[in-house]
Amino acid sequence: MEENGGAGTTKWSISRPSAGTPLEVAGTMSIRAVLDRVFSSVDGSGPRPVLTLGSGDPTASPCFRPPPEAEDAIVEALRSGKHNGYSPTVGVLPARRAIAEYLSRDLSYQLSPDNIYLTAGCCQAIEVIISVLAQPGSNVLLPKPGFPLYESRTMFSNLEARHFNLIPDRGWEADLESLEALADENTVAMVIINPSNPCGSVYSYDHLAKIMETARKLGIIIIADEVDKLIENYINITNDPATFIQGAVPQIIANTKEDYFNKILNLLRNSADLCYNKIKETRGITCPHKPEGSMFVMVKLDLSWLDGIQDDLDFCCRLAKEDSVIVLPGSALGMKDWIRINFATDVPTLENALERIKSFCQRHAKLQA
Repeated sequence: MEENGGAGTTKWSISRPSAGTPLEVAGTMSIRAVLDRVFSSVDGSGPRPVLTLGSGDPTASPCFRPPPEAEDAIVEALRSGKHNGYSPTVGVLPARRAIAEYLSRDLSYQLSPDNIYLTAGCCQAIEVIISVLAQPGSNVLLPKPGFPLYESRTMFSNLEARHFNLIPDRGWEADLESLEALADENTVAMVIINPSNPCGSVYSYDHLAKIMETARKLGIIIIADEVDKLIENYINITNDPATFIQGAVPQIIANTKEDYFNKILNLLRNSADLCYNKIKETRGITCPHKPEGSMFVMVKLDLSWLDGIQDDLDFCCRLAKEDSVIVLPGSALGMKDWIRINFATDVPTLENALERIKSFCQRHAKLQA
């Protein structure tokens, strides 16, 4: 890279990432990069508000706001003056103890604080564990579709990413035969996301047992990306949780009422039903499996029915331009000609957005003989 200055030309030793390199690929195919491209298609002069079902942040909707107990605990921790310094690398002891006790409620054994390692959200947790596994020549088995950060972190760590399929017609179960075929002596781990992001499925105990048996047979570890109730909502209040956030964790866990969890689960359940039923009414898109355990649903595009739509990115950009609705192209998740819809929003917004999607599909339907 060169810069023209008053004293001549300065040549810097940094440059833009070359096409096809891990950094360049990760930058262009991240969820945020793809959504930015879709957002750029919105007609800013359009009369209707933009309805966003593409991002993964439910707190953008007031009905999914964290409970006041969480907010009060954070304010109290900050004002106490006890959590203004650096924390231990693994996290502060009271927070780790509270989380260990919370998670032990549903286990047949007791976790200790030493079993808990706090990170700056789930993204840093992925970075840490992939870094630990980063031995030269190793590979990691990743689900397709899945969460893109696993692949980008795998590439950054010079590991090979190998993708096993999830089967839509079987509740997005892992295709264990294809998984076994991908594994070799250099395979160090498999990633299992349950409940599934982005599919919304929840694996049965029988399928989880088969996954564990497969891992045992192959001699590889399972990176279990799981959600225990809604505790992640509190740990991820900021992108980089400060010490005072950790200081608030014990009170958040102790004081948040069960009614809050029940309310959120009922909202998600009702929105999932609404979304699934509306998709069934819409020609040109199909949903093979109703979501059971997350705020996302994967929807397949029928390009043989949709006139002039080239692929999932084209569908999403045109939908944004014509109807001001944002959904995520499945290509960002490894699933070309699919889209991901986030239904964690208020019901009127969801109904409006789904009605616009239906209208869009009707306008672009091919004339049938």
